Amino acid sequence: MPKVFIVIVHYSGLKDTKECLKSLEKLDYSNYEIIVVDNSNNQEFNESVKTIKSKNNIGFAGANNLGIKYAMDNNADYVLLLNNDTIVDSKFLKKLVESNYDLCSPKIYYHDSKKVWFEAGKINLLYTNAKHVSSKKTQYISGCCMLIKRKIIEEIGLMNEKYFLYFEDVDYCLKARKMGFKSNVVQDSIIWHKVSQSTKKGSFEHIYYNNRNRFLLCKENANFFIKILVYKLSFLIFIKQLIKIVFNIDRQYSKIILLALTDFYKSKFGKYDKNRNSSI
Repeated sequence: MPKVFIVIVHYSGLKDTKECLKSLEKLDYSNYEIIVVDNSNNQEFNESVKTIKSKNNIGFAGANNLGIKYAMDNNADYVLLLNNDTIVDSKFLKKLVESNYDLCSPKIYYHDSKKVWFEAGKINLLYTNAKHVSSKKTQYISGCCMLIKRKIIEEIGLMNEKYFLYFEDVDYCLKARKMGFKSNVVQDSIIWHKVSQSTKKGSFEHIYYNNRNRFLLCKENANFFIKILVYKLSFLIFIKQLIKIVFNIDRQYSKIILLALTDFYKSKFGKYDKNRNSSI
């Protein structure tokens, strides 16, 4: 039975993290260890869980990388990245491992619902877009729950910390696909996701990182001609936000997008320092 290390990043939502850990106790799979990477550096978990503390918030990619490094150093066959705001089915991990994909995820439902949150993803680099779709084939695996074979990590390395938050999972899948690794969603493996518990939709973080990083995704993965078109698209978006500010239309939202695009142009990636601009 392959050894699986389950990496859970905790930043906020202690109740969610504990509920996630509780659901993992019922797994129908015995050869696993749990690593909680504490991105808040102020929580303690039970002795059955390996806790790695980060001195500060190093983002989703950075925190997962701490867990991945530990797992690889301790002879992991697989690394499972799992959001702290999830509840798992007891058989989900066994079904993922038995699928034998290089990179895979379960079918993910909204918490306490029969509504699907993720069953496949589609990438359009020209429109700097990666979205959830209803399909039996997927172009990427959601970082909400991603099982990665050891050989992929050995070939590709760690997640790209330039992203800090959002799109690092899509970036990783694109790199895996270019190297010929097979990925898919295992439809009979199931978990439930509470969705955006640490960063709310419409927050500064959600707007800023989504808008900066979708262009970073293209910069890191698209061919030369698509990159040229995307830079033109970003310029049109930039002008649109300036016009909205002049006419007092969603000024705050537009200011954040301008900030995200400006940082993209200046190659300012990683964590945004809010002290740079107190007016936002």
